[in-house]
Amino acid sequence: MPDSYTPVVEAQMMIRKAASVVFDAFIDPEITTRFWFTKSSGKLETGKTITWQWEMYGASDDIQVVEIIPDKKITIKWDNLSTTVDFEFNTLTDDTTYVVIRNYGFKQTGKDLIEIIKNNTGGFTTVLDALKAYLEFGIELNLVKDKFPHLQQK
Repeated sequence: MPDSYTPVVEAQMMIRKAASVVFDAFIDPEITTRFWFTKSSGKLETGKTITWQWEMYGASDDIQVVEIIPDKKITIKWDNLSTTVDFEFNTLTDDTTYVVIRNYGFKQTGKDLIEIIKNNTGGFTTVLDALKAYLEFGIELNLVKDKFPHLQQK
């Protein structure tokens, strides 16, 4: 009997800001670059392909925007990993939002799958931690930048 298990990476965090503010932080690169990547070719819009860059690592990825439901959900296809990522924004109160990031569609198996799940879980958790610090306290913690100092470009 085939195994029907589908591996999913999930990270979540409550952010003490309205859903519209948290949603915009992922749509608008002027905000997103304060806590995640360093450059973007544009705002997220359904049907567009956007390039995100992490200049400190000399890395970039093309992101295909599949779906946007304002203040509720963003779905992208992550080119480098060929996976899908859902960003869900759940309103708890007028000024608190529960963000859930789900990453799925992995082609890897065995040890490779375990490694990518471990890395992506840690990566998305770091993004949410940095988002929380930035939106709630105005602090840029440089968490993504400082995660892999040995990989930084000189």
